[in-house]
Amino acid sequence: MKLVSWNVNGIRAIMKKDFPAILAEMNPDVLCLQETKAQDDQVQKALEPIDGYHIYSNSAVKKGYSGTAILSKEKPLSVTTDIQIEEHDQEGRVLCAEFEKFFLVTVYTPNSGSELKRLDYRQTWDQAFCDYLKNLEETKPVVVCGDLNVAHESIDLARPKQNYNKSAGHMQEEIDGFQLLVKAGFVDSYRHQNPEKAKYSWWSYRGGARERNVGWRIDYFLTSPSLVENYKNTEILNDVFGSDHCPVLLEIS
Repeated sequence: MKLVSWNVNGIRAIMKKDFPAILAEMNPDVLCLQETKAQDDQVQKALEPIDGYHIYSNSAVKKGYSGTAILSKEKPLSVTTDIQIEEHDQEGRVLCAEFEKFFLVTVYTPNSGSELKRLDYRQTWDQAFCDYLKNLEETKPVVVCGDLNVAHESIDLARPKQNYNKSAGHMQEEIDGFQLLVKAGFVDSYRHQNPEKAKYSWWSYRGGARERNVGWRIDYFLTSPSLVENYKNTEILNDVFGSDHCPVLLEIS
């Protein structure tokens, strides 16, 4: 299965930027989207031109904010939303599709904010989300993908010293939150396959950051350890435009 994850920074906006053609070229078996910025009916309407995929979404209570979606060629065995904790289930951040061999979870992790106003909340989220994944894993292996809003290690951003413990996305508390997943056994597929390669998935719109490749790797595919032997390819698709993020890919047998 070819799995792709992409923070599209607005599903209606990306549809105006040749999204159907981009999707056809990538041709994933499953595409996971974050930051759809639309209600469920608006997601369905926006994606009406897309053929060949079952479409599922989870939207925030607040309109035009957050949101996740899954497009799958194969109809999943089941699809569930959220992590069943009211505090964390207001923003459409988690969507889970069950397939024969694994659960596929897409997540749009809360951003701590430019002034770190949500950093405390972020820490409770990270623990609750890790617990949710471990609970799923009791049934079958898990693939989790999406915008995790953290550059885990120094290699994962162009300017680590300038950002460490100063900027949302590279605070120690957020790094510790990612470490919860690592300590729980989840494997960062791209870093597993590319231990020393610096490649990024998000760039600020300011200052020509993408052209200068001053970026961050904050979009991931992580898997249960039992799936590592099934990795066929893992990649960051830097040549795909349309959002401030680029898609990331995991091909798994």
